[in-house]
Amino acid sequence: MSVNVNRNVSDQFYRYKMPRLIAKVEGKGNGIKTVIVNMVDVAKALNRPPTYPTKYFGCELGAQTQFDAKNDRYIVNGSHEANKLQDMLDGFIHKFVLCSECDNPETDLHVNPKKQTIGSACKACGNRGMLDTRHKLCTFILKNPPETDSSCVKEKKEKKNRKKDKENGSGSGEAGNHNDIDAPDAVDGEEDDDDWAEETTEEAQRRRMEEISDHAKNLTLSEDLEKTLEERVNLFYNFVKQKKESRAIDSADKEILAEAERLDVRAMGPLILSELLFDESIRDQIKKYKRHFLRFCHNDKKAQKYLLGGFECLVKLHQSQLLPRVPIILKDLYDADLLEEDVILMWAEKVSKKYVSKELAKEIHAKAAPFVKWLKEAEEESEGSEAEEEEEDDENVEVVYSSSARELKVETVQPEKAEEDDDLDIDAI
Repeated sequence: MSVNVNRNVSDQFYRYKMPRLIAKVEGKGNGIKTVIVNMVDVAKALNRPPTYPTKYFGCELGAQTQFDAKNDRYIVNGSHEANKLQDMLDGFIHKFVLCSECDNPETDLHVNPKKQTIGSACKACGNRGMLDTRHKLCTFILKNPPETDSSCVKEKKEKKNRKKDKENGSGSGEAGNHNDIDAPDAVDGEEDDDDWAEETTEEAQRRRMEEISDHAKNLTLSEDLEKTLEERVNLFYNFVKQKKESRAIDSADKEILAEAERLDVRAMGPLILSELLFDESIRDQIKKYKRHFLRFCHNDKKAQKYLLGGFECLVKLHQSQLLPRVPIILKDLYDADLLEEDVILMWAEKVSKKYVSKELAKEIHAKAAPFVKWLKEAEEESEGSEAEEEEEDDENVEVVYSSSARELKVETVQPEKAEEDDDLDIDAI
């Protein structure tokens, strides 16, 4: 249960323009969670790490919490309304922020894990007190002290050591060096915390809103990965379509690949590109957009399979123009290094109705048969020539006995060059 606090207590923060919590519920079923979009900005106004109020919510709600500081994502499991969390935040402010003497929010926490104590020091009235460590959050704070706390302790130790060295005359006659003179406490920099009143300026508010916008943008980018595959494919489709409609598609090959990788749909990229960049003039378009497809298909057999699926869909859309030209187009894709030989042969072995009807798929495979036959024969010839070369290599090796060296020597005899056979003209198919 959250602690209900007089609204006037936390109103001190609202006078200093502390942003109100922005929460967003994500997921479904057991995976539902609440992301606090602007927790970093709220925590900054409270002068506390963002993990503290987030963990406080988890303690009060009996829910697990997650922290992703790199992406500024602070999550409480379950579905929770922003207003409810805002009221609960008042309890955190009352227990872990406000001065117990003057109710001023300008306080620092000083954690001593060794003694298991948490102290609070007020900059306004100078009051120093100890927090009640019975709350569950205190266990978390003791294990995760504020980063600034350790730096302040280090700075105080350094200052103390400098004074001690000065008293002991460790300057070795360099007492006149101005670099060794301690500054008065008023300008020593020990209390170098931001003045909350400065945060009320219009410039500070504008900067804070820009930061919130950046956080929201990062949140949106990471949220896309949590969408279904169909939703991510549609996002990628719209991205490529927008590039095409704005006539920026020609030079956007790197951007398109980056967007596909961001949405984790890289392998399916050629399927989308085929739909948006190819039509009945596909032979010319293969040359024009070769670079776009190569970024996806190079050494990626899965992407090549999706390209074949996109090709089948294209034949369906322009059946009368493209069906008779199937073998020629496949050769164009093969010559452009967009399809590898083994991928084409694997595709040819099985007729699938994944992208088009079974009947049309059979027609496409029937039209592709001459090209597939040529590929197989070329592969067999290649394998045969390699075997012959190995045999020739063995035949052309002679073992010669050298009386001077008294050992066996291996010499290779250069074979006579055979006339090369003419390549099959696949365009004539």
